[in-house]
Amino acid sequence: MENMEKENITEKEDIMEEENMMEEEVIPRKRIIMENQTKDKRLTATIVNISWERIIVHIELQLEFADDTLRGQNLDVYAVDQKLHARARFKQTVLGEDRLLLSMNVTNPGNRRCLPMGSYFFYVCLDDVILAKCTISPELVPEAENVSRSFLHNNRTRAYMANFFVTEGEDDLPLQLHIMDASKAGMELKTNREIVKSSMKDPVTRLRKNAGKMRWKAYYHQQVKQYWNKKNVIMFMTEQSDTLGSNLQAVYDRMCERGIADDYKIYISARPASYIKQDSSSTKKLLHRLAQCDMVFIDDHVPLFDWLKLASRTKVVQLWHAGAGFKSSGYSRWGHIGCPAPISCHRQYSYGIAGSRHIGKFFSEVFGINDEQILPTGMPRMDEYLDEDYRKAKTEELYRDYPMCKGKKVILFAPTYRGKNRKLAYYPYDMIDFDRLYDFCGDEYIVLFKMHPWVSEPVPIREEHQDRFIDVNLFPNINDLFYITEILITDYSSNIFEYSLMRKPMLFFAFDKIQYSFSRGFHRDYEEAAPGKVCYTFEEIMDALEQKDYEYEKVEEYVDQHFDYIDSHASDRVIDWILLGNIPEDIQEQLQQIRMINRRLRLMSFRSLKEQDE
Repeated sequence: MENMEKENITEKEDIMEEENMMEEEVIPRKRIIMENQTKDKRLTATIVNISWERIIVHIELQLEFADDTLRGQNLDVYAVDQKLHARARFKQTVLGEDRLLLSMNVTNPGNRRCLPMGSYFFYVCLDDVILAKCTISPELVPEAENVSRSFLHNNRTRAYMANFFVTEGEDDLPLQLHIMDASKAGMELKTNREIVKSSMKDPVTRLRKNAGKMRWKAYYHQQVKQYWNKKNVIMFMTEQSDTLGSNLQAVYDRMCERGIADDYKIYISARPASYIKQDSSSTKKLLHRLAQCDMVFIDDHVPLFDWLKLASRTKVVQLWHAGAGFKSSGYSRWGHIGCPAPISCHRQYSYGIAGSRHIGKFFSEVFGINDEQILPTGMPRMDEYLDEDYRKAKTEELYRDYPMCKGKKVILFAPTYRGKNRKLAYYPYDMIDFDRLYDFCGDEYIVLFKMHPWVSEPVPIREEHQDRFIDVNLFPNINDLFYITEILITDYSSNIFEYSLMRKPMLFFAFDKIQYSFSRGFHRDYEEAAPGKVCYTFEEIMDALEQKDYEYEKVEEYVDQHFDYIDSHASDRVIDWILLGNIPEDIQEQLQQIRMINRRLRLMSFRSLKEQDE
C-alpha cells in the first residue's frame, strides 16, 4: 500500500492536449489517492432528471447535506470507470443551493476524445475526498434506459452507445453509464466455409486498404525527423479548392502587408482533395512540406488529417469560414449521415476562431475540442467587408454590372442547399411562387437569386420575369451583394452572420424545418436564434414582405451576441494572438485551467472505493 501511494507515473494517454496545444513535457507526478468518506453519509446525491442536448448529456443532481459545512463548497462530480480511474469531470451549473445541473459532451469531456468505452459511476468529491456516490431517484428508474443514446458513425457501420442502467443488488440505486463503440454484426450463424473464407480474406483486405496510408505515414515521419529543428515555417492549406480564399487569403495578405511574411518560410497548398482524388506526387510534395511546419492554417475539413497524426511541434489552426448559422456540423451532428469518426482531423486543432466568446461553444462542439481553444478574433475575411473604401468601390461596381438595381430596393434570395453532399446538392425551386413575387416587386423592388455554390441547376427565371429577377449565381462573393441589399431571404445559411452587420431586415423561409432538423440538426432553437421573422410557407414570406413584418428587433440582439469586435482587424488578431503567441492573458488562464483539470484527472485514483468493499 505504501509503495503504491509513493509511486510516480508517466502516463501517455492518447491525448493531444499536452503535445499539441499545451507544449508541455509529460513529467513524473505523484498519483492522487482519493480518500473514501462515502460511508460517513455527510452528503447524499440523487439524480432527479437526465436529458440530452445533441451530444451533451445533462444530469440534474439533488444534494442533501447532513454536514452543513459542505454547503457552498466547490464540489466536483467525476465519472469513474471500473478500473477506478476518473475519466471525466462534469461541468456544473448551479440551479439552487441544493441542486446542480451536470453537463458532459460525450464526444469531448475535456480531453478532445470520446468518453472511453467502459462502465462509469458518478462520485461527488471535495478536493481529494470522495463524499457520495450518485444514485437515481426511484421515480426516475423506469426512465433510465429510455434516455440512453446510440450515435451512428463511419457511414452507419458503427455505433457509439451511451446506456444508462440502475445497478442491481445494492441497497440504494446507483446510476451506471455504460459506453460502448460497436460494429455491425451478422444476424445468422456462418457456415464453416464462410468462417474460413472470412478469416483468410479480411486481414488481407484490411492490410491492402491501409498499405498506402502506412507508406505515407512512414514517409511523413521520416521527413519530420529530418526537419525537426527547422523553425518559422508555416502553411496555408485548403483541401476544398485549387485556390486559397476566405479567411486563409485574408490572413496571408495581411502578413504580407505588415512585412511579417518575410520572417517566415510560407507554403501554400490548395487542392480540391476533399472531392477529387489527388495523384501521389501531389501528396508526397504536401507531406514533405507539412513535415517542416511549425503551424498549419486550414479552412475546413482535411481528410488527410483524419488518419495522419501531425508531429507534436506542429500546431493546426482552423480558420473555418462560417460565422455562426443554425445547421449542425462535425461532432454537433454526431449520429447523422456524414458525421466524423471518433478520431478525425478536428481532434488535431490547437485553435479555432469565432466572432465572439458567446458563440465560441458552437464551434468547439463542431470540432470536438474545448471551448477555451476557440479564440474570439473575429473573421479575417470580414476585414475587407468592413472597410469603407472597399464597400464604396464595390457598390459602384455592382450598380455598374447590374444597372437594374440602381434606384430600386434589392431583395436577395440566398438559401443553403438541400441534399447529402456537393454531388447531390440541389434547391427545390418549385417552393417559390415566382409569379406572386414578381407582381410584388412592381416598380419598387428587384430580386437577386444567389444559390449555394454547390447547387448547379440555374434558377428557372422565365423570360417575362427577367426585368425584375436576376440570377447572380456566378457572382463570386455573396458578401459584396449585401451592400446593395435591402432585404435578405434565407433559411439555415450562415450568410446571416455577415449580413447582420448591415443592420437590415431578414426573412427566413423554413418550409422544411422538421426534415432539415432531423437530417442536419441545429445548434440551438431555430425560432429563437433566427434574427428575423421565420416563415414556413412562401405565402407567409409574401405576407411578411407586403406588411413589412420582419421582426427586425432580433437583428440588434444577434449582433450583440455574435461580435466582440466590429472592425477590420480580425486578421491582425489571428496573427498577433496565434502566430506571434500573444493570446490575451485571461484566455491563457482558461487554457491553463483546462490543462490542470486534465492533468489531475490522469493522476486521480479512486481505488479506496475497492479497498472499502474488501
